[in-house]
Amino acid sequence: MSNVTYKYIKQNSDIQTYINHADKALESMGYTEHSGPHAAITAEAAYDILSTLGYSERECELAQIAGYMHDIGNCVNRSNHAQTGAIMALNLLDKLAMPAEEIAVIISAIGNHDEHTATPVNPIAAAVILADKMDVRRSRVRHCGENWDIHDIHDRVNYACVQSRYYFSEDKSELFLDLIIDKEISSIMEYFEIFLQRMSLCRRSAQALGISFRLVMNNSKIV
Repeated sequence: MSNVTYKYIKQNSDIQTYINHADKALESMGYTEHSGPHAAITAEAAYDILSTLGYSERECELAQIAGYMHDIGNCVNRSNHAQTGAIMALNLLDKLAMPAEEIAVIISAIGNHDEHTATPVNPIAAAVILADKMDVRRSRVRHCGENWDIHDIHDRVNYACVQSRYYFSEDKSELFLDLIIDKEISSIMEYFEIFLQRMSLCRRSAQALGISFRLVMNNSKIV
């Protein structure tokens, strides 16, 4: 068992520096917020998903660590940032003397979180994918005002989301992402078209955990 905890990772100045620089790089390109709040929200949701499904405390904590570090590769380049981030995480965690068995599942999760190349290769990867893609909120949008929608397309769908929450069914067999969308900013159909690839990945990730993924928009079940 490693002594490298989620608390330690959050307080590690090197890791925080990479997260901050990654977010600044994305900001310069007009992307949504990928800083500390997104890292922490992803980490906590990944932990919660596995904990709810009965995984061990350490597996849940490894999902937290992977979720917190998943976007550090953006400080190198947005392109292939998942794979770059996995290599960076390997070097960082190896220096902290984390066991190879734990590093392996963390870097697999980080390297498989981007929807263009992702596969839920293990439960930790599945939980990080779900946690990352379910972080939809207006506060992630940096560029507001009358011209806010000229930036990255994710600005539009995040800005349209006025309320977001996830929850499990009572028997824990279904995971729901429940969104309230301002249809004056984005129609539900447009929103769904934009997020189709992400939601398909969420469905596959949920299946890898033995559950179903459901998307609800404005109180209507979409999938």
